[in-house]
Amino acid sequence: MPMVAGIMITLDRIALLASQRATAQEARAELESRYRFAPVEDAEKVLALGGDGFMLRTLHQMLETGLPNLPVFGMNRGTVGFLMNEWRDNDLAARLAAAKPIKITPLCMEVETVSGKSVRHAAINEVSLLRETGRTAKIAITVAGRPAIDELVCDGVMVATPAGSTAYNLSAGGPILPLSANMVALTPISPFRPRRWPGAILPEDTAVRFDVHDPDDRPVAAVADQFEVRDVRSVEVSLDPERKLTLLFDPDHALDERIALEQFAVS
Repeated sequence: MPMVAGIMITLDRIALLASQRATAQEARAELESRYRFAPVEDAEKVLALGGDGFMLRTLHQMLETGLPNLPVFGMNRGTVGFLMNEWRDNDLAARLAAAKPIKITPLCMEVETVSGKSVRHAAINEVSLLRETGRTAKIAITVAGRPAIDELVCDGVMVATPAGSTAYNLSAGGPILPLSANMVALTPISPFRPRRWPGAILPEDTAVRFDVHDPDDRPVAAVADQFEVRDVRSVEVSLDPERKLTLLFDPDHALDERIALEQFAVS
């Protein structure tokens, strides 16, 4: 039991973060009544309560703001919870001590807009280019500095990491990539021409550039996970190995195993 003779148990240098969902706030209140947590600035690990969206926001805060880059153990108090562990309010110290670390490498999106503005942002799951209007997008693709497709007529196109390959990428018909594959998926979204182009699997250190044709007449947005830039002219996507993140999972249900099992999911 986490309480001994009414004394609150201190978790060794663990910070607690929670989403604003009612279920996450209720779980936070329950844990804070039983355990003593450390401030984020003094912590060595983070316990995050919420869903996959909250996990992504937490990781982006580590990449884009002053939040320390710490290993994160998530517990699902959201919906899907693919990036999270099962919610249990006991044995937290033992679970955190036994957790399996998984390293994930984000992408870097560099955008030039039609107005000439430059924007840089990280992506953990994917970088997507999406048409903004009812007109199809027309996008040229360059891979490793060499022209690959002169003009892809489509609803959009994305570059997905292994960690994100079971998310939007899979819904668009892209491949599931094991974490150990050291690859990224280049996946079209509703391609019209070239017809039946299935996309490609590329070495993770391959830079991909997208140039939007007729960006004034056929506007395109670029989205790095949940961060959107509208009216883009060009987008460069590359791996950012200097900014690796660490997720923590219960040993019996780690992220690499979940990704592998998604290949057999039927529902």
